[in-house]
Amino acid sequence: MEFEGKVVIITGASSGIGAQTAKDFSKLNANVVLVGRNAENLKAIAAECTAADKTLIVQADVNLDDDCKKIINETINKWGRIDVLVNSAGIIETGSIENTSIEQYDRVMNTNMRSIYLLTMLAVPYLVATQGNIVNVSSVNGIRSFAGVLAYNLSKACVDQFTRCTALELAAKNVRVNSVNPGVIITNIHKRGGMNDETYAAFLERSKTTHPLGRPGTVDEVSEVITFLASSKASFITGAQVPIDGGRHATCLR
Repeated sequence: MEFEGKVVIITGASSGIGAQTAKDFSKLNANVVLVGRNAENLKAIAAECTAADKTLIVQADVNLDDDCKKIINETINKWGRIDVLVNSAGIIETGSIENTSIEQYDRVMNTNMRSIYLLTMLAVPYLVATQGNIVNVSSVNGIRSFAGVLAYNLSKACVDQFTRCTALELAAKNVRVNSVNPGVIITNIHKRGGMNDETYAAFLERSKTTHPLGRPGTVDEVSEVITFLASSKASFITGAQVPIDGGRHATCLR
C-alpha cells in the first residue's frame, strides 16, 4: 500500500513502457495521471487500471509548452499534489550525420529532452513539497554509441546528464532523480520510427545476438524497475542510470 494516496504522472502512457508503467502503479494503489496524444489509447489503458476514481486522463502533446502546463494544472486541480513524475514519452528516428536533417534533430530533441526539461521544471515545486521523485526513461543509447540513430543517441545522452545534474541539485531537498536505460524492448516505437514489418522482425532477430541474454526485453521488465525506483525501497538511490538491456551496455562492437 506504499503508493496509496500518492499521485504519479506518467507521460507516454498511451503505449509501450509508459502504458505498462501506468497499469503497474495502478496495481500498487497509486493515483495515476495518464498523459499522451492518443485519446482512444489512453482510455483503453485507463480501463485496465484498477480504479476509475484513481485515474486521470490528460490528452496532451509534451512538445507544446501549454500542454505541459495543462498536465501539471489538471493534476493539481484533481489531487493537489505530485509524488512521482515518470518521463516516458519519446520517439526514435533513423539517420546518420550524412543523411539527417536539422528538422529531425529538432523533432527528436524536443520530444526526448526539451519536454522532460520543461515538465520537470513545472513539477519540481510540488515534488519538493512531497519529497517525491522522478524517473526518466532513457536508453542504452545514452550509455553506448550506435551508428544510424544520431539524434536519438544525443537525446538519450542528454537525458542521462539531466538525470545526474538534477539529482545533485535536488538531493538536499530529498527529491530523488533516476533514469532507466532499456535495450531493445518489444513495443511499437520502432515501427512508429519507420520500420516496416519485415525490417522489424529482422531487428528483433538480430537483438538475440546483440543482447548477451539472447533476447529483447519486455515492457513489464522495465516498468517493474521504474516502480521500484519510485518506491521507498530505493530511498538511497539517486542520480543512477539503471540498464535494463540484457547486458547490452557491457558489450563491444561485434
